[in-house]
Amino acid sequence: MGEMELELKRIDRWRWEIPMTGRMRVPGRVYASDALISDIRGDQSLRQVANVACMPGIIGYSFAMPDIHFGYGFPIGGVAAMDTDEGLISPGGVGYDINCGVRLVRTKLAEAEFAHRVGDMVKALFASVPCGVGSSGGIGTVSHAEERKILTKGARWAVERGMGSPGDLDHTEEGGCLAGADAAAISERAARRGSEQVGTLGSGNHFLEIAKVDEIFDERAAMAFGLWRGQLVLQIHCGSRGLGHQVCTDYIKTMLEAARRYGLDLPDRQLCAAPVKSDEGRRYFAAMAAAANYAWNNRQVIMHLAVEALERALGISPRELGAGLVWDVAHNIAKFETHTVDGVSRSVLIHRKGATRAFGPGHGGLPADYATVGQPVLIPGDMGRQSFVCVGTDAAGETFASTCHGAGRVMSRKAARGSARGRDIVKELGKRGIHVMARGRGTVEEEMPDAYKDVAEVVGVMHEAGISSRVARLVPLGVVKG
Repeated sequence: MGEMELELKRIDRWRWEIPMTGRMRVPGRVYASDALISDIRGDQSLRQVANVACMPGIIGYSFAMPDIHFGYGFPIGGVAAMDTDEGLISPGGVGYDINCGVRLVRTKLAEAEFAHRVGDMVKALFASVPCGVGSSGGIGTVSHAEERKILTKGARWAVERGMGSPGDLDHTEEGGCLAGADAAAISERAARRGSEQVGTLGSGNHFLEIAKVDEIFDERAAMAFGLWRGQLVLQIHCGSRGLGHQVCTDYIKTMLEAARRYGLDLPDRQLCAAPVKSDEGRRYFAAMAAAANYAWNNRQVIMHLAVEALERALGISPRELGAGLVWDVAHNIAKFETHTVDGVSRSVLIHRKGATRAFGPGHGGLPADYATVGQPVLIPGDMGRQSFVCVGTDAAGETFASTCHGAGRVMSRKAARGSARGRDIVKELGKRGIHVMARGRGTVEEEMPDAYKDVAEVVGVMHEAGISSRVARLVPLGVVKG
């Protein structure tokens, strides 16, 4: 498929299509505004959308969310549903940071009363939750036996040890545990990397953020989620740490060989995959699910550490803080879900890489308190602007109940560091009233606001397209980076 053959047709104001050509089995479907489409055209991510469309067993479309950018094999911001009999499972469709995701914690604190204490809160979080490259020591090293339990139980492991409540599991995607995980499917090296990193944030785009609910767009949904204007909330963004990265690394090698063994005709070796029901496909899913469970447990532990830190910093009781989990979403994952395809309900394997599940009202996978409004969708922006809480809609079936996951990069990390040369990003953000603490200057420079698209534009596309609807806007007051 040559570069000149790739065509992009406009369907309506928010939808674009890459028509089937060459080896494509389905069209590509891109969600973007006029402002965003020029950025999207600027890298090879659209080529990756077309490449994914060539994979055997893909159903409907190869989807691209408005925060799409270039990734390994699949674009970041890509979604693909696979037939469970004839389709493939690919590590590139999940990514290296398996179940990187976001957790939103509400509090009873009003910004008007506690704004002058944000600096203290940031210092407490920085001291209590290990962050940075290779960070360890959140709750100390866990034994081999306990780590195996984490890989199969997910967030329940932490809850059973007093780090949270059973209600937290009700407000976590998949109940904080993806079925089908097998600790034996991960390598010894992956297990070693994970044993010291439970309850740690890591680096890159991971963060802890104290934010203010700045605006409410949907009063009914906001009330269901326990959100109100002027409220302080905590966002936790991290994933499966070194364990998940190693799982991806290990299985890319496995899948490269599997793709050759099964004679798969793929346009990019980074799409290496195996049939869903093959031995290699089953093993990867079991290992990926184990890493996803590690990530859910990691965020559960971090929430526990962070809540205790805030109580200490402010000298208040748990009841006064009133911390409660709104929702926890996965952004990088492959899952078996039931969707309507050509009028028939069927099980499909959904790859979401830099995308968020967005079940609408009445879906059976929602807890009772959210059933009538839909699933919370958490979409973080950059550390200098804003984030959004949205909600899934009935129309989200168009994308296999998937929507965007964040702002999306417009600069590589190297380019961002170059752009930041001679600037003090922490100081710049401080002048805007945003307290930032980080282990290293380099991470802050790589994650500078200029490196990202405007998340309001990204969220607006999916809102106007009817896939996910805005509920609340959050603005950052304090940020901890690795």
